[in-house]
Amino acid sequence: MDNLISLVNKIQRACTALGDHGEASALPTLWDSLPAIAVVGGQSSGKSSVLESVVGKDFLPRGSGIVTRRPLVLQLHKIEEGGREYAEFLHLPRKRFTDFAAVRKEIQDETDRETGRTKQISSVPIHLSIYSPNVVNLTLIDLPGLTKVAVEGQPDSIVQDIENMVRSYIEKPNCIILAITPANQDLATSDAIKISREVDPTGERTFGVLTKIDLMDKGTDAVDMLEGRAYRLKYPWVGVVNRSQADINKNVDMIAARRREREYFSSTPEYKHLAHRMGSEHLAKMLSKQLEAVIKSKIPGIQSLISKTIAELEAELSRLGKPIAADEGGKLYSIMEICRSFDQIFKEHLDGVRPGGDKIYNVFDNQLPAALKRLQFDKQLSMENIRKRITEADGYQPHLIAPEQGYRHLIESSLTTVRGPAEASVDAVHSLLKDLVHKAISETLDLKQYPGLRVEVGNAAIDSLEKMREESKKAALQLVDMECGYLTVDFFRKIPQDVDKGGNPTHSIFDRYNDSYLRRIGTNVLSYVNMVCASLQHSIPKSIVYCQVREAKRGLLDHFFTELGKIEPKRLSSLLNEDPAIMERRSALAKRLELYRSAQAEIDAVAWSK
Repeated sequence: MDNLISLVNKIQRACTALGDHGEASALPTLWDSLPAIAVVGGQSSGKSSVLESVVGKDFLPRGSGIVTRRPLVLQLHKIEEGGREYAEFLHLPRKRFTDFAAVRKEIQDETDRETGRTKQISSVPIHLSIYSPNVVNLTLIDLPGLTKVAVEGQPDSIVQDIENMVRSYIEKPNCIILAITPANQDLATSDAIKISREVDPTGERTFGVLTKIDLMDKGTDAVDMLEGRAYRLKYPWVGVVNRSQADINKNVDMIAARRREREYFSSTPEYKHLAHRMGSEHLAKMLSKQLEAVIKSKIPGIQSLISKTIAELEAELSRLGKPIAADEGGKLYSIMEICRSFDQIFKEHLDGVRPGGDKIYNVFDNQLPAALKRLQFDKQLSMENIRKRITEADGYQPHLIAPEQGYRHLIESSLTTVRGPAEASVDAVHSLLKDLVHKAISETLDLKQYPGLRVEVGNAAIDSLEKMREESKKAALQLVDMECGYLTVDFFRKIPQDVDKGGNPTHSIFDRYNDSYLRRIGTNVLSYVNMVCASLQHSIPKSIVYCQVREAKRGLLDHFFTELGKIEPKRLSSLLNEDPAIMERRSALAKRLELYRSAQAEIDAVAWSK
């Protein structure tokens, strides 16, 4: 089980290095899921002395007021007997401290680096690992002492700030609370018990430690408290006897102090029956055993949380896109790849893999036929206009066989109106292609990442569509003009020319044309125009597809690619500028993902080996 404690120690150090140490964060926090022991107590409760007794070394800053102003994550590693004791800080990874007075100074200096030389507090923890044959494998988090008043140089909010920090650690269900209370103080006024009771009302995860038992008034003892009658917790209370200030001043050896502590409990009548579970050595072993048990029980939940978080981090990183290439060639390649991705999505819309392309078919199948059907030939084929056109076409003498020029003029003036639906169809398809460009841009994840490139690609695509529209419009109108310029002769050869059906009149030449004859001409012209419209109804869509849809699929960004090779490096870089907040977010997510994957591999390895 020592492997599990070492594993949690390792993950906690990685969390701190990443900036994930239990603070409120928009990112998932692995720290919160890891079991830990938080040491809680009021100022002058003997908290520092308990920790030093557990370690067997003087290493914590001492003094009046708030001495501990940052959480101290203290990780104890038992080494083989005879091994040399040393300490390491996470922020000084290659430096070993064998002088524990230097450890104390470094804690003070590192606190000042974070808070300045003020009496402010900070929630960023200091990580200290101590390797010694005189410790058990254990991790403790030393928190600032609870206080009731601010001292000079501290804001009035310091009292609440400390309480909030302590609460943020101990309210988590995976936290074991080590509540330090002086035996010569009423339990009802104990800061540690008060705050522990609020977050752990049943005492399921609170360990009570009584300090200063040897300083109680004569005639009084702590038996009721130690036996749980004064305040019951799930686990038995542990009493400790720390060194006196005189012992500290004389640098009394900690190992000797532990021996004197054992002698005190075994020789004091009131506590003799409890001696087997009293003292700092017993406390350390009990906490180590409890931490092991909690870690073991929490492993499945931690594994589940890590797996879920990895999936969430990977999904968000995918949404944010890949990081920017550093060199010019890499940037050019990145832009080309992004453009190809956009182009593929655009084609998928046209081909029906994604929605939208079907609206183009609707233009051909519904809008164009409806527009042709709505064309009004009444003006061109009114009796008055037919007579005018036929008469003008004859010139100074009437036609002998058929009014050919009149027919031509009437057909041409009627077919000219088809230009409107032809242009409207070109414009409608152009509008739909623009919409598909905008959709493809919004669906190309990498384009969301780079606003500059998104604008350039959008503009290039729309410019290409504009050119294609102009070519398509020319082609569609040419189809109409071709029908105007060359008539289908066979159609008219099949029209009967007898008098009864509107052929040449037999009445006076000065009477010119009767109404039935003119109506017959109008009917013939309308029949021919309808035949041509039916033909154009099929040929105009073919022209539009050839000039717009097919060209857009084939080379929507061809011109952009050509110009891309001529772009200066500075402008090339500007195309891949992205929001600094996104860059920062991606970097943070990538580091966090690395932490979680590493933690997953290590936890799985330890869990499977059990």
